[in-house]
Amino acid sequence: MINHVVAFKLKEFQPEEKTAVRNELKALLEGLKEKITELRFLEVGINHEVESKNYDLVLISHFENLEDLKSYQVHPEHQKVVKRVLETTEARAAVDFEF
Repeated sequence: MINHVVAFKLKEFQPEEKTAVRNELKALLEGLKEKITELRFLEVGINHEVESKNYDLVLISHFENLEDLKSYQVHPEHQKVVKRVLETTEARAAVDFEF
C-alpha cells in the first residue's frame, strides 16, 4: 500500500474567507472518494488554528500501489480539484511512502 500525504498552505485571506476556502477545499477533496476507484482511503484535516504560520490542510490517502496513485493524479476529477487548489494555495508539501 502507498500512503500519499499532502499538506497545503493557503494564500493570504481574511479569517472569514480563509475559513470558507479551507472548508471548500476539504469538501472538494473528500468528494473524490466517490469518484475515483483507485482511492482506498481518504481523510482531510483542517488545522485548528485559522491564523497560523503552519499549513492549513492535510490530505491523507491510500492506494494499492504506485500505478493507482499515478492514475489518481491524472484523473479528470482530481485535476478539477487541483485547479482550485492552485488558485487558493501558496505552498504544498507531499510525501508518498509504502506501508
